[in-house]
Amino acid sequence: MDRAADTPDPDSTASESPASRSNADPVLRAESVTVERGGRRVLDGVSLSVPADARLLIRGPSGAGKTTLFRVLGLLEPPTSGEVYVEGRPTGSLREGERAAVRRETVGIVFQDFQLVPDLTARENAALPQEHARGNRDPDWLDELFDRLDIADLAGQYPATLSGGERQRVAIARALANRPAVVLADEPTGQLDPDTAERTLSLLFEAREATGTALVVVSHDRSLLDRFSARVRLVDGRLDE
Repeated sequence: MDRAADTPDPDSTASESPASRSNADPVLRAESVTVERGGRRVLDGVSLSVPADARLLIRGPSGAGKTTLFRVLGLLEPPTSGEVYVEGRPTGSLREGERAAVRRETVGIVFQDFQLVPDLTARENAALPQEHARGNRDPDWLDELFDRLDIADLAGQYPATLSGGERQRVAIARALANRPAVVLADEPTGQLDPDTAERTLSLLFEAREATGTALVVVSHDRSLLDRFSARVRLVDGRLDE
């Protein structure tokens, strides 16, 4: 069964992205995705669809396969079988370099452990996707992101000098640097205290609305339920009916 995250944001004021994506079409779609490791099915026939205006929470207990699904949707790991479509394009036959190009141009990723480069400043980390993009660099957009995420005064600092919440916001800026069609975030509040987590999540939503991008968050945190207009639950590698 194909699960569609098709409930629009009732209060969204986001404008369309530069690509003029249609909200009627999914920017990301998984079709019968299965991942097997060591004879075990980590994901078992998962299908879901993410429209351009989606704010989707993928939840489930530890060990349910959430991070594996995150990696597959983010083109970081190919499925054993099934297909992932990005803006209607099948990705299963792409070579790694081609998959990396799709990630860079179309999919923004926020990792649970941030994965910032330690010897680059916050600004340099956030600019990495633009450094390798096909289009022109847009330093003004990065300035706007740093302002929106309240980290403009941290642009010249290195990750080791930043708090967990500050590093998370730099990771969000990096994910949004190329105005992707969809942002995927793996447990974005998992390493933060409750107050910082709430602030960071609110900033992520605000930045998402500024870009008009779809947002998919993977988390086991039940406190996030009311913040999302669409939700699915993963149990033992399957979407729970």
